[in-house]
Amino acid sequence: MTEYDDAIHLEPGSAPDERHGVFRQEWMIGSAVNGGLVMAAALTALGQHLAADEAETTPHQDPVVLSAYFMTASQPGPFTVTTEVMRCGRTLSTGQMSLRQPGPDGVPVERVRAIGSFGNLDAVDTIKQADAPDMPPPEQCLSADQAPGAADALRLGNSTFLDRLDLRLDPSTAGWAVGKPSMRGVMRGWLRLKDGREPDTTLLMMALDAMPPVAFDLGLFGWTPTLEFTGHVRRRPEPGWLRIALSSENLGGGMMEEDARIWDSAGHLVAQSRQLCGVRTQRPA
Repeated sequence: MTEYDDAIHLEPGSAPDERHGVFRQEWMIGSAVNGGLVMAAALTALGQHLAADEAETTPHQDPVVLSAYFMTASQPGPFTVTTEVMRCGRTLSTGQMSLRQPGPDGVPVERVRAIGSFGNLDAVDTIKQADAPDMPPPEQCLSADQAPGAADALRLGNSTFLDRLDLRLDPSTAGWAVGKPSMRGVMRGWLRLKDGREPDTTLLMMALDAMPPVAFDLGLFGWTPTLEFTGHVRRRPEPGWLRIALSSENLGGGMMEEDARIWDSAGHLVAQSRQLCGVRTQRPA
């Protein structure tokens, strides 16, 4: 079992709609468990529930869309996902997920609530798709260790999540790592997991939230917690590197949007998302 598969591994609960897991210290970003991993765990629970409900038919095994609201930051330790199947149709099956953890007083605290739809992405007839951005190959891009200042910016308090990733930043969008953010709100890079785990449709939801915050390119360093996330998976990814592009056009009132697109190693657009983030750091004078 890879580190990633271990991180989202779930055990059945006492009811058909309940599953239990444990978030580990190795998946932290700053003081919280990475939100992408939290979404992957919740989707895994819903996928298992749907598979059990659809045992007599062809199960919808691929997450296609997810809308998630983050209410409190997930922490290392046990968690419970409660799922509700809302509808099973011919094309999509839709359900709700609620992930909770014991609070300091032992009372369960809801971390995230989401609605997701699963379908089958066996064959995708692509009529039009966004072109993948031109980028140097991974070996010509910058790891955190190769970009002066990037490692400190990416750590956000000794984040362990980044140690799980092989992340290579496009030098043309990594000026923030040397104290020269472009102020365009653009970031691009290559991503794969260090444990060798190849991407699948659930992992894509995590990858949509795995890059450094695009706020860094706007000169804002620090935590930008996800408030709401909507992600779409367009097709199953081919093995290999994921090419990711982030952008943001609006920042104000302590909030910004972050748009992400992912292409697989064959150049297919495989996932896209928009999230509303809180901005907790003031722009330097």
